[in-house]
Amino acid sequence: MKAVIVSDSHGLTGELSAIVERHRHEADLFIHCGDSELPAQAAELAPFVVVRGNCDVEATFPNERTEEAEGLRFLITHGHLYGVKTSLLRLYYRAKETSAHVVCFGHSHLAGAEQIEGVLFINPGSIALPRGRKERTYAVLTAANGRATVEFYDTAGKPVPGLQQTFSI
Repeated sequence: MKAVIVSDSHGLTGELSAIVERHRHEADLFIHCGDSELPAQAAELAPFVVVRGNCDVEATFPNERTEEAEGLRFLITHGHLYGVKTSLLRLYYRAKETSAHVVCFGHSHLAGAEQIEGVLFINPGSIALPRGRKERTYAVLTAANGRATVEFYDTAGKPVPGLQQTFSI
């Protein structure tokens, strides 16, 4: 199973289209964790499972979604309603309530992945306005045989060194 995860694109369209084109033959799931700032009918969002971010004032996206892919349950949210800039605790509790194996979120614009008591948290960073690094990033999750590898790429499709991690799931 392969999922491509983006967040915080803040009006960019060409980058979204390029990411979809780059991964369309391998990805089972495209996820946008909010703050697209695009209308729900935007063609660039069509391949994505999308949630609403705090800057998506005109969109009618849900605040969170759960999706299933090859036995994994994803909780997808932007993160602003869970205080992710200070702690993942509230989001962890929501993951437990929804029986999620993987949580995809954004809001902080900080790329990273970590596992807390069996729940994998992935923040793809931002493809528009990164924080903590210069690269504008998105994430690719590859899960098979009880292992999950999270890789981060810049918007040109180059792997970001030092961010790849593998977890047991």
